Amino acid sequence: MTLIKSISGIRGTIGGKVDQGLTPVDAVKFAAAYGSWLKNRNAQQKIKVVIGRDARISGQMISDLVVATLVGLGIDVVNLGLSTTPTVEIAVPLENAHGGIILTASHNPKQWNALKLLNEKGEFISGKDGEEVLAIAANEGFDFAEVDDLGKVSVDDSYMHKHIDAILALPLVDKAAIEAADFSVVLDAVNSSGGIFVPALLEALGVKKITKLYCDPTGEFPHNPEPLPEHLTDLAAKIKDVGADVGITVDPDVDRLALVCEDGSMFGEEYTLVAVADFVLTHTPGATVSNLSSTRALRDITEDRGLLYSAAAVGEVNVVAKMKETHAVIGGEGNGGIIYPELHYGRDSLVGIALFLSHLAHKKMTVSELRDSYPKYTISKNKIELTPDIDVDQLLLHMTLNYAHEEVDTTDGVKIYIGKEWVHLRKSNTEPIIRIYSESQNEQMADDLAKRIILEIKALI
Repeated sequence: MTLIKSISGIRGTIGGKVDQGLTPVDAVKFAAAYGSWLKNRNAQQKIKVVIGRDARISGQMISDLVVATLVGLGIDVVNLGLSTTPTVEIAVPLENAHGGIILTASHNPKQWNALKLLNEKGEFISGKDGEEVLAIAANEGFDFAEVDDLGKVSVDDSYMHKHIDAILALPLVDKAAIEAADFSVVLDAVNSSGGIFVPALLEALGVKKITKLYCDPTGEFPHNPEPLPEHLTDLAAKIKDVGADVGITVDPDVDRLALVCEDGSMFGEEYTLVAVADFVLTHTPGATVSNLSSTRALRDITEDRGLLYSAAAVGEVNVVAKMKETHAVIGGEGNGGIIYPELHYGRDSLVGIALFLSHLAHKKMTVSELRDSYPKYTISKNKIELTPDIDVDQLLLHMTLNYAHEEVDTTDGVKIYIGKEWVHLRKSNTEPIIRIYSESQNEQMADDLAKRIILEIKALI
């Protein structure tokens, strides 16, 4: 059993002993801590919280526990039921709520679940806020309401349509062009919320040829739900079988988007953001942001236009902060996370799909041709295991000094740019390892760069 408490929420495997897995007691305790935190920062106000969940088997159980706990604190709950992470994020400000909770473990397997916490803007709470919630949970500083002050629950199943309507209203979403292109789409929704939300979006965009693969929201994931190439073999085969133009897959809570080309080859999770950014920058030039471990291709297509690209520390909350600082028009992460602030500051596969299909319809080319039109890079992911007595910070400092003649970014670990290549070194917060991500023009060159850096670090050790 595993239970991980962090500043962004709590996640763990269902079952086991209290404080060792995500048990009912842990779900109640953490929901109570979050509700108490909201009450502390909104004194004398009647608190309202929006909640929604993905289709995990444990989702209804965890939802019932969280709702009852919030009601017990005197908090009103707007329950969206089966929903998506971006939908809950949009609903929080529309409901004038004080916060939101998304019950999802994102791309983790079915035995996992989590409580992800939002502020009144529908954005993930900050690190400082998260520390306050953790402290309340540790001290069990809860003060539950008396019987006349209990909260009330309302169920609202309208937000899928509100979310889709908001996407259709975006100036860059070209429904007419998508409809005219008459795309044939295959969708793999891993039997979660995307099986309901994505077909509804596609139909609203005028897509008539939709082949559904694993779209029954049972929570019985047919394969590992992380949208990586090795997990998308069924989708690739179905695309070729039906002669589709594009394959679409999302993770269980629909905040990560991956695409597959018409020939069954991978468009590349890293390139989801690149393609959408290309479309957005063509029509609304502005700054872009991605995290430090994302492909250089976004920087290339931004700077080639004479525009500002910035890199943020890894983590959605950090990307959003950098986007606000630079007034970015598009940003996100290389895991298929699209953040389009014209709609809201959160990773959103639904708006990503709408913008990508608009782009594809305008380009009048195949998905593989579109992919090949972008700078070609490959990322290699490695790690070095260290003994606990090694000073990782000192190692990273030595690497920074060794490459002082190159462009170096120390926002989050150490990222070294060497021509068009880069290597990003980050220490783990939970174990004595250094994560080493490297990128170059092909897999062999990326691997060679990583090996070279690993040898240099071992020599320092």
